[in-house]
Amino acid sequence: MKQFFAFIKKEFYHILRDTRTIMILLIMPIIQIILFGFAISTEVKNIRTLILAPNYDIAVQQIVDRLEANEYFQIIQIVHSPEEIQQAFRKGNVDLAIVFPQQYSNRIYNEEQHIQIIADASEPNSAVIRSNYAQSILAQAEAQLKGSGSLPTVIPNIQLLYNPQMKSVYNFVPGVMGLILMLICAIMTSISIVREKETGTMEILLVSPARPLSVILSKAVPYFLLSIINLTTILLLSRFVLHVPIAGNLLGLLAVSLLFILVSLTLGLLISCVTEKQVVALLISGMLLMIPTILLSGMIFTIESMPPVLQFLSNLIPARWYIELVRKIMIEGVPLSLLYPEIGILSGMGCVFMLITYRLFKNRLN
Repeated sequence: MKQFFAFIKKEFYHILRDTRTIMILLIMPIIQIILFGFAISTEVKNIRTLILAPNYDIAVQQIVDRLEANEYFQIIQIVHSPEEIQQAFRKGNVDLAIVFPQQYSNRIYNEEQHIQIIADASEPNSAVIRSNYAQSILAQAEAQLKGSGSLPTVIPNIQLLYNPQMKSVYNFVPGVMGLILMLICAIMTSISIVREKETGTMEILLVSPARPLSVILSKAVPYFLLSIINLTTILLLSRFVLHVPIAGNLLGLLAVSLLFILVSLTLGLLISCVTEKQVVALLISGMLLMIPTILLSGMIFTIESMPPVLQFLSNLIPARWYIELVRKIMIEGVPLSLLYPEIGILSGMGCVFMLITYRLFKNRLN
């Protein structure tokens, strides 16, 4: 046991002496959580809007005032001809144009659609979001202008659960947690062990009085402790800087996070057993861990919208199940008693990775 703690102490000294490693381990999570929380967002704000109103009457003015009062729209100009709209789009000065017909006040009771929305669809997703925002505001404004004397208008009562403000940071924070813990635990652990192989010091460690497997595990312990520090930092930034609530049990969130850290560590140990060079370990970690985690774990893209083949492959990614657990505990407040399937899958992955790592490591000793 003394040799085991001595190896842990040695690895800590090695990490602390390497400034670049410290920057990656402690600074990168802070940068990523702030970047995803503030800079990267699916919300569309400050929509540069052009108004075409041949007859700028009272009804048009009321709708324009409603658009200006909304934080998502920025009225940049009111024009009087379609040519001005085309010119503005060509120059890239406008994102959305709203076209009112002649004598809009007199036609407001017509059942036909009499307001046209023109959007720049060079970015299709943004164009759809902008158009939906404008359509919603126009529908509410028209319903108010029609009043009680008009034909009945059905206005749905929409209730958004868990994220009523539709903040994209609620979606990104669980994904960033999975990505950061995966990178630090798996990638850094695999590189740490492969570095010993490259420098020729692994053989020296293996002939020490400690058992070979204890030597390998001792190199993973420092990254486990550093991952706990990163987890604490991420949760504090998410709660007090990004204002993402923790609706569920905090202890349960910490428990599943520690489980995911262990799974990621075993995956890093597995990579270390099948590689001999740091560059190879980085390529394997980047191709088999980071890229699938970003694309197939549900961090950015919805899994249900993927083709069936990709949905099947996403089941093999540990971060997918951890991100689901974090969203259900942190955002939805689901108790752990309802999350046994995800926890069981994540635990099973950790056991399989550890078993394969042990078998491969024993074979290499022979």
